[in-house]
Amino acid sequence: MLGICFLYDCESKPRGTMCSRAGLFLIGAVYLYAQVIVAEYVCTAELTVASNVTLEANSILLALNNTEVQVNSTTVTLLISEVVAECLIIGDETSCNCSTGYIWSNPVCYNYNCCRETTCAQNVSDSTPLCIAKVNVRIKGSVRLNIPEIWGSIKETQLINAFGVLNGFESLNVTGERIDGDFTVADFEANASVKCSTPKLQGVVDEAETNLNAAEISVDTVGMVEINSPGKVHYNSVPVMTCTFMETNIKMDSYGWNFLGKDGKLLQLNDGTVAKVNLASNSSALCAQLTLKKVTGIWSGKYECEFKKGSVRHTASTELSVALLPDVVTLKMNPLTVDCSAVENAKEATVKVTATIPVSTENFEVSWNYKGVKKPLVNTPDGGNLVYKFDAIISCEKSIKPHTINVTFKNSVEQETIATVDVPVIYVGAKFCKEETDSVRWPKTPAGNTLISDECAKGRVGYKSRTCRGTLWGDVFSNCVNAELNKVLNAADKFAKGLGATQKMALDIFSRLFNSSTSDPNSNDSTADISASINVLSLMSKASEFIVLEDSVLPDFVHAASNMLNNTWSGVNRSIVQDMSSKYLQSVEHLVRNIKVNQSNGVNSTNLELRFCSDDCNMTVFDIDVNMNKTNGTVKAVAVKNLMRRLENNIDDSKPDSILVSVTMERNSSSPEIRLAFPQENLSRKKRMCVFWHTCETKWSEEGCSVETIQGNSTVCECNHLTSFAVMMSKSDISTPALDMITNVGLGVSVCSLLIFLIVEYLVWSAVVKSNLSHFRHTAIVNIAVFLLLGNCSFLASSFPESLSDNWCLVLTICKHLFYLAMFNWMMCMSVMLVHQLIFVFTPLRKRVFMFFSGIVGYVFPIFIVGSSYTYCKYTEKPYYEKKTCWLVFDKVLEGSLHAFLLPVGTVILTNLFSMVVVILTLVKSNAEGGKADDKETAKSIIKVVVFLTPVFGLTWIIGFAQLMLKENSLLHIIAIYSFTILNSFQGLFILITGVFAEQKVREEMIKLIMAKSKGKSESMKNLTSTTYTRDK
Repeated sequence: MLGICFLYDCESKPRGTMCSRAGLFLIGAVYLYAQVIVAEYVCTAELTVASNVTLEANSILLALNNTEVQVNSTTVTLLISEVVAECLIIGDETSCNCSTGYIWSNPVCYNYNCCRETTCAQNVSDSTPLCIAKVNVRIKGSVRLNIPEIWGSIKETQLINAFGVLNGFESLNVTGERIDGDFTVADFEANASVKCSTPKLQGVVDEAETNLNAAEISVDTVGMVEINSPGKVHYNSVPVMTCTFMETNIKMDSYGWNFLGKDGKLLQLNDGTVAKVNLASNSSALCAQLTLKKVTGIWSGKYECEFKKGSVRHTASTELSVALLPDVVTLKMNPLTVDCSAVENAKEATVKVTATIPVSTENFEVSWNYKGVKKPLVNTPDGGNLVYKFDAIISCEKSIKPHTINVTFKNSVEQETIATVDVPVIYVGAKFCKEETDSVRWPKTPAGNTLISDECAKGRVGYKSRTCRGTLWGDVFSNCVNAELNKVLNAADKFAKGLGATQKMALDIFSRLFNSSTSDPNSNDSTADISASINVLSLMSKASEFIVLEDSVLPDFVHAASNMLNNTWSGVNRSIVQDMSSKYLQSVEHLVRNIKVNQSNGVNSTNLELRFCSDDCNMTVFDIDVNMNKTNGTVKAVAVKNLMRRLENNIDDSKPDSILVSVTMERNSSSPEIRLAFPQENLSRKKRMCVFWHTCETKWSEEGCSVETIQGNSTVCECNHLTSFAVMMSKSDISTPALDMITNVGLGVSVCSLLIFLIVEYLVWSAVVKSNLSHFRHTAIVNIAVFLLLGNCSFLASSFPESLSDNWCLVLTICKHLFYLAMFNWMMCMSVMLVHQLIFVFTPLRKRVFMFFSGIVGYVFPIFIVGSSYTYCKYTEKPYYEKKTCWLVFDKVLEGSLHAFLLPVGTVILTNLFSMVVVILTLVKSNAEGGKADDKETAKSIIKVVVFLTPVFGLTWIIGFAQLMLKENSLLHIIAIYSFTILNSFQGLFILITGVFAEQKVREEMIKLIMAKSKGKSESMKNLTSTTYTRDK
């Protein structure tokens, strides 16, 4: 505003002479325009013009229009001017009036008692500003009187008088009276046309409290704060709203933003994943800024900003309209699958599709699309939803591409969202699962497709899904969540976004979570509830990064988290359980770290115990001692039971203890040294490892932790970082340099021996294979040697798994699994053949029968077992191999791919052991009537049988099974380890010895071949000598 003062001095003229139109003019609302680089500024200013001659205001206004002036070296153009006040000064008498639409400023009112729109007889020409534009200021408040005080006309008059001292005061009306507990409350609303300062208004409120003997008077103002909003914004855009309060000489108690959504609830806004509240200030104003990241429909509504000081709250509100898109589109089909095989030569089938969205203020343009054909849709209101229905004609022409139906929603600013559904089609001759019905009807479904049903039990919301694998249905996966728990999840989601993120709301969320965690412990859908509860913890842990949570939430939080671990978490596969447990641990750890501790000493529950300490920290959680020295913040330790077995165990041949300890610290600015003493639980396991849970890699790691001492049955760990710690108990590491050397040398010797054996068999085959029995025996032993050779080569190739890629590690694992199984199966073929020949002497085994059954057992069975185990692990999402060892996985008894090797091998070894016993009994029986000489021959025969048959029957592997049952580090255990390593790594050498050197026919034929070759060389030399001699003659 540019105020121009015209001052006419008429004192030099004779008394009684009229001074024509002498006065003071204020010309306001003059906007100053300045272009500085790329910024545009619009300002107001005041100009006072004094003169002792008559001037016309209009002349001044015309002269100022488009005038350029210099302000701090910047050229400013005056665009608009207006008279805001007019003063007439005659001698000592002054008469000033504000123009229409203007009123005396607060300095004039409170210093010269010229208020509202009255004529001012004071000399106020030096006051700045003089007159200001009227504004609409509303003051809403409430007076709380202690009962038995009652509200009456006297108190109403006292209240009006108290607020009547405000400049620009217009009216005050009592809008209602009510009883609120021990108070009588009177609500009122006042109107003024001038903004007043906060200290002035607070003074009025304080005086009114005294005069009315009130317990409390609180007021909210509207019109003191200016708000700026973008109005309508795009879906997923980032709008920014600002509130400006032109008062910087006082410090506000608080500031913030509130949101009034469609449900009519006023929610406080705080920092979160979506909302960001910021306060900026300069010399002239305070600015509260609200930034929303990627707004959706829930953010469309009324926003209120506030600045609070004492009993006074200044507010301003605005509407933010979001060009909406449906946040959730529910697509349903009837039928759920299309059976093109049911009708001969079917060309097409009809599917009824419905798309349902919540009622919206946005006028969507909706269409559906199938195979490029686009058609519009019109909605039908259904309660609180809008339903779009259409019939889709699905082609029965066989296609490798899925039959996808798209439903597109377009809003007023041309933004789109597309919901899709794939229609499962059963073609003629294709595999499918038959219709089944449990609590849900699962119709006939093509192989490889997953059906989703929204049929949940009463009081639950969500869905169930089931996958057709081949011709068999998989297990039903239920994600039907308790309806009340689902409301808690939605509240936590809003809290994490910053919507209603207050301490009171956090208390309510954790309280409701605790109540939900105690219901339906044996429900079939309990794992879905556990997953939803973990998601609540995860969302609250994210929120704790933005807003400080007080320790009053700890009891409900700890007890709710403890109750989650009482459940078995059944109904889902192992990998989902591991993901859930990792997410649970990370959420609990973050919440414990971020919750501010004031008065709490800790919380103890069934599965969680939480304790705090500071300075020289010593505490115990679930009998685990925690020690830290010279801490510079509060140390928080929470011990957790019943979680370790759910986390993925990536440390081979180890068993975790039942308790882990998460240790965190507030204001951690240094590298801590922490010492923990764990009671030992698995006394049978000697090797102890101190590990921590790596949250980023979701696995156990020993980095930064070490076993310091072992005191009796306790393991003392020392670590140089804070996180979740545990002890792993493992069997002693049997790998030693000596064993590694024996293994590598033995395998090398075996490979060479097997190559020699196969060459010898090739050379003598036609000479030694003269009968069916010899053919059976040599066929079996050659296959044994080939597969043992391939298995040993695969073993040597995987000796350094850390240097192999995942694909090569998988290939070598499959090779070892297949080749060793094939070797054992051919061993079984050989043993069964031998027993058949001994028992059925007069019924010889036919060659074709032996080759047929041996081919199935020796080739088909191993391929089937390996393929089945790999497929099973693939479809159940269980690991088939361990990258660290390039070998099969052992989880626990009867769990893990290793059992696809142990069980067949154990069966073969028992069969072969039985066969050897039969052979020995037959020898004993045949010599039962002989003398001592015969006894000696029998003993020699038995020893010969054992020595010759043990390598080719694989009986040395019995030692490997026995080793698992022996006490670790005992003498027998060590002997078993070395015996197993020597006998099995040199197995190829033993086969060479027993199959060549100890086999008389083979040995004789080899001697013949060698002698014949030597004789041939000798004859050649004689002939050569004779020829040379003749020529010399």
